[in-house]
Amino acid sequence: MSMKAINSEVEIQCENGERRVLRSTCDWNEGAINGDHLWCPTSASGDFCYVGEDFCCKSGARMKCSACKIIAHTGCIAALVERVKFPCKPTFRDVGPRQYREQTATHHHWVHRRSQKGKCKQCGKGFQSKLLFGSKEIVAISCSWCKSAYHNKESCFNISKIEETCSLGLHASIIVPPSWIVKLPRRGSFKSSLRKSPKKRASTKRKSRDKQNDKETRPFAIKPIPNANIKPLIVFINPKSGGNQGAKLMQKFQWLLNPRQVFDLTQGGPKAGLEMFRKVTNLRVLACGGDGTVGWVLSVLDQLNFQPPPAVAVLPLGTGNDLARALGWGGGYTDEPISKILCNIADGEVVHLDRWRVDVVKNEDYEPTEEGRDTLPLSVVNNYFSFGVDAHIALEFHEAREANPQKFNSRLRNKMFYGQAGGKDLLQRKWKDLSDNCTLECDGKDMTPLLKEYKVHAVVFLNIPSYGSGTHPWNRSGGVEQHTDDGIIEVIGLTTYQMPLLQAGGHGTTICQCKRARIITKKTIPMQVDGEAARVNPSIIELTHLNTASMVTKKKAKSITMPHLEQLRLQVSRITMFDYEQHHYDKEKLRSASSPIGLIMIDQDADLEQVRKHINRMMEETAQKGRSARPLSESWCFLDSCTAERFFRIDRAQEHLHYVTDICTEDLFVLDPELIDPTSIVSGGVRGDVSVDNDIDHSERMAMVSDSDSGVGGTDAEQRNPTSALTASQDSSDTGEEEALEARVPSLHERVFGPEYYPPSHLLEKNSDGIIKAAKQGDLKMLKDLHSQGYSLLSIDGHGQTALHFGARHGYKDIVRYLIASAPPSILDMVDTEKGQTALHQAAHNRRRTVCCMLVAAGASLTIRDLQGNTPRALAQRADDQELAAYLESQEQFQTMVHEDLETTV
Repeated sequence: MSMKAINSEVEIQCENGERRVLRSTCDWNEGAINGDHLWCPTSASGDFCYVGEDFCCKSGARMKCSACKIIAHTGCIAALVERVKFPCKPTFRDVGPRQYREQTATHHHWVHRRSQKGKCKQCGKGFQSKLLFGSKEIVAISCSWCKSAYHNKESCFNISKIEETCSLGLHASIIVPPSWIVKLPRRGSFKSSLRKSPKKRASTKRKSRDKQNDKETRPFAIKPIPNANIKPLIVFINPKSGGNQGAKLMQKFQWLLNPRQVFDLTQGGPKAGLEMFRKVTNLRVLACGGDGTVGWVLSVLDQLNFQPPPAVAVLPLGTGNDLARALGWGGGYTDEPISKILCNIADGEVVHLDRWRVDVVKNEDYEPTEEGRDTLPLSVVNNYFSFGVDAHIALEFHEAREANPQKFNSRLRNKMFYGQAGGKDLLQRKWKDLSDNCTLECDGKDMTPLLKEYKVHAVVFLNIPSYGSGTHPWNRSGGVEQHTDDGIIEVIGLTTYQMPLLQAGGHGTTICQCKRARIITKKTIPMQVDGEAARVNPSIIELTHLNTASMVTKKKAKSITMPHLEQLRLQVSRITMFDYEQHHYDKEKLRSASSPIGLIMIDQDADLEQVRKHINRMMEETAQKGRSARPLSESWCFLDSCTAERFFRIDRAQEHLHYVTDICTEDLFVLDPELIDPTSIVSGGVRGDVSVDNDIDHSERMAMVSDSDSGVGGTDAEQRNPTSALTASQDSSDTGEEEALEARVPSLHERVFGPEYYPPSHLLEKNSDGIIKAAKQGDLKMLKDLHSQGYSLLSIDGHGQTALHFGARHGYKDIVRYLIASAPPSILDMVDTEKGQTALHQAAHNRRRTVCCMLVAAGASLTIRDLQGNTPRALAQRADDQELAAYLESQEQFQTMVHEDLETTV
């Protein structure tokens, strides 16, 4: 078998000479094969290759089918097709046009499983997974459609189940059945000739030639069977959204739904999918991405003139996500189970959203004052349209990110940029003359005097309640509520003094509400539409109502009534981020790892916003009594412990949608991501407050590194002895240090660097072999002295190894801590020229558990492979340190699941 890459696909040549293409998304061409697997790379090592012992090549990279979840080596896929002949679940029907209504039932697609969660549907007992690597025993048989699972024995699974009709499971009401998707016969075939219509006049043919040709060449058609109980869903997602998050979510949708109702936006956009499903009644659309993705889908619906238009739901992955917030879907996807989100979409209520047209005409009476354009980036407003200082900051951010994309890779850095830019504009007051260079008419009334009176620096036309990533600038204290479907848009004025206050719950200045607006500008002014900013030359701008879109809101769950209890008595328990990362999939371990922080009495119909106030009040009262040494941090959030197979976080923006009885039974669990726990690393070095969130800056990472290592003892002499670093006693906590920490909690700066240390600048530093020598010898004083003299901590030796490589290799924790705190973050992932390894590779290879925790907490990559193709986890396995390997694997899995790279806009 030979392979060659074709864009994002892989082509393999089978033993019989046939060529097959391995795809991660469905093939919609004429050559599509029913039952083709959707292959994605996987690092899973616990499952076996599905071709079995007889045909398995037992080596090479592994691939996983996202639709049926079987695993096979890349070299075994040809054998899976030719010899084992195991197809994936069928996603369409390949029949003639007259037979597509015959046998429309969907049968189960049974798959052998070596490990299986849940319980057997027949006997109700759990599955005993065989965890030994040598074991190939099949413990369960499950259906990849309805997810029903049975023990692999005749008493639970008999042969008659093979031909049973499948119910399609929990999401049957939104799944597009395979019988609805029909592959049309190829043009010119006998089947194709059956559907040709009688001859028409030549003039009629010429008039509709293009349209007929388009239909003739379309390989697939949707033939829905009307059913009032089915609300079919089609999903549009960009797999590149949010780092690797989009790709992982696409695989989850392909598993839970028919893969042919999941569309990759990078392959032609949403038009083809919407056009194909336009005849489906009760259709719903899920747009996975930012507000721009939602606007894209709505614009295509306008182009296709959908009647009636389908209702659109949002899974927020992009930047800003103000529309998602306004509809109740939150400010960004964290780790809520996709199955639960799909249930919310099926049950969600449909609301209407006004959409506005913005027409721009050049103002010939004035010349541009700087380089600009004559049009806006978008012509339709879904969220807001603004001009002035807020658009100026958004434009500066966009231009800075385009110039240096590597500097804008986390939400925190983006927020810092906005704060800096906003502060600069606050001091400079660059747009204080905005009202002198524009006029504003609302419903024919001149509002320019109000702009001058309030001395506004920005004017916002707000269509939804949320603006600037979750702020609410419309002031409802005047008694005028804001609605998204009343044909009226809110006009708000903002000053540079008000803009920072929006983040703290402040409001802008109410100008008016109107149905039509006219803006005349006299100079080049920054403007933005739904976050897309540009400098627009002097113009006459007309804002008018365009149409109304149907949107799906997240429905508030019904409260569980308890007639015999007026109030609930709940134990509030706290869970650390480390425990959550390690055991988010294991409810029992998380329960045992939690620590109680108090009791609250709460009404049974209270939502989580009310519960948050009770918990904060309880913590304040406890602190006043002097009984709490560890208050909750400001970023704590609720955990849902009862509506899914695992715990998951509740978005702060969705707390008003959940009753307290929806997420807990007896104990109410909260997650505290910033909890400082000096005993967090226990013997063995596997436990520690380690975070993989990309939204923390260098000082925050170092706070966790310092804290995770604060209980680790060991003198300089012990650290310089590589042998002693292997012992478990070196990783144990020192009692005296714990008592000192409890007696006085030092400041963040002191915990990281010491009371009198301030890291020097990295500018104009010189290279020195002394830096490497100090690290080799574990001489921290020498290292600090050389650095203070201006020598670079990024110095390398002849093999490209840095001081961090040697510190990690020998287990010199003080050296590693100092380098993480003082060197540029790039040192974490620098590779040597001999083996292509990072410091984390060498720490894992030498079983330096504590050092591994420190490097992971500081942000070292867990997925970089050395020249031999090994990750740090693989090197730990080779070193026979299974506990360290398990820790690194859990960090990889959690990082893959929840890692976000969302950037915040104004």
